[in-house]
Amino acid sequence: GISHELMDTVERLTKEHYRKCMEQRFKEMVASKGLDVVQSEIKDLDWESTFFLRHLPVSNMSEIPDLRDDYRKVMKEFAAKLEKLAEHLLDLLCENLGLEKGYIKRVFYGSKGPNFGTKVSNYPPCPKPDLIKGLRAHTDAGGIILLFQDDKVSGLQLLKDDQWIDVPPMRHSIVINLGDQLE
Repeated sequence: GISHELMDTVERLTKEHYRKCMEQRFKEMVASKGLDVVQSEIKDLDWESTFFLRHLPVSNMSEIPDLRDDYRKVMKEFAAKLEKLAEHLLDLLCENLGLEKGYIKRVFYGSKGPNFGTKVSNYPPCPKPDLIKGLRAHTDAGGIILLFQDDKVSGLQLLKDDQWIDVPPMRHSIVINLGDQLE
């Protein structure tokens, strides 16, 4: 239910936003910490530049100062599509687990409604990729994580049977990850 055109627009505007608003700040952070000249492996750093858009229960999009109006509008539309996809997936999980339709959604609803947001991440080129590893190994805490992955840069891995397995990037796809709470 998410058009390729919308996905392409989200990707284009996200990359434009990073170049215009975040790239220089990230370079300054790298320089201030001396990360461009490290000599030994750094294990306690995630090499990413991020910001977080909260959609539910209350949106924070109007509070993020450097988002252009067209980007806000597209991200709001994209979030609505992702929310429908997540609800559909939750219904399918209920069906497959023998639960009544809507059960998992109700469990995650909370007192103020569901928590739903978008973490927008960029992974700039690293000057020392042998010493700084991108993201540290981690699990995702939430219910369902819908990942719109860059189709040109690989790097996503899943741990299965104590082996790291590459998840190849696929254009116009959403990776579905079940988080710790749902698992």
